[in-house]
Amino acid sequence: MTIQIPRISHGYVDVDDVRVFYRETGPEDGVPLLLLHGFPTASHQFGRLMDALGSRYRLIAPDYPGFGHTEAPADFVYSFDRLADVLEGFVTAKGLDRFVMYLFDFGGPIGLRLATRHPEWIAGLIVQNANAYDEGLSELARDTIAAPADQLDGLFTLPVTRGQYEGGTTKTELIAPDGWTLDQHFLDLPGRKDAQRALALDYKSNVALYPRWQAWLREHQPPTLILWGRGDAFFPEPGARAYLRDLPDAELHVFDTGHFALEENLPEIAPLVSEFLERRSPTLEDGSFIRERFTAAAKG
Repeated sequence: MTIQIPRISHGYVDVDDVRVFYRETGPEDGVPLLLLHGFPTASHQFGRLMDALGSRYRLIAPDYPGFGHTEAPADFVYSFDRLADVLEGFVTAKGLDRFVMYLFDFGGPIGLRLATRHPEWIAGLIVQNANAYDEGLSELARDTIAAPADQLDGLFTLPVTRGQYEGGTTKTELIAPDGWTLDQHFLDLPGRKDAQRALALDYKSNVALYPRWQAWLREHQPPTLILWGRGDAFFPEPGARAYLRDLPDAELHVFDTGHFALEENLPEIAPLVSEFLERRSPTLEDGSFIRERFTAAAKG
């Protein structure tokens, strides 16, 4: 029996004065999958997905400025526009001219900025708890967006970080503590809370762009897979279903879990991602082995 385990490489790309850290795995041919992480995490959130699919597909996961291992200068101005600028430079430096985007949480507003700037880049979207509709904002999310700077520091504490992983889940024993522990380590680095506070204050700029992003989706009709944890305290299930107004052919799957759906439902999500990428990469052989592998693992 041959067991395929991908090799994940780690590196940096310089974009102006930002040193962008990234993880990459998979064969060079085929359509790449650009994995865009959320708050308060970084590219490490995709580690298990890269292990699952990296022997088959090319997966690339960068860290944004203010997150993970990416290094930004002390005078970097943190906004979603600036994060999108850096990611645009990263994509260009990596020579990516056609790819699928995996949008999670903050990855939604960053990725949709890239999509509206460069629609020719987008071969498809995988949307996982990344909101772009008013009905996808919970009261908690609305209160957080409206909160002044002096009321935001509670967002960056260990109980809140851990709660984002465990909240809304069905089986907390499936949620490894490594994710929130590493996230909190990065949040506690010098300057990081200031960066996150600035982004929280700028989040209203994303809500203002919802109509533009919805119009882009209606016009371009990108092939889209929607994956959603219905127990998300910030982005509830109506936000997932709202995409279908503009993307009636999108494929939607809702799971009984929370914000970080990959943590609890990787065995169900990985085959869906594989099959979606298969349809974007017609030169690849049938990938049904991935579904069989994860179905067997789930039963076991």
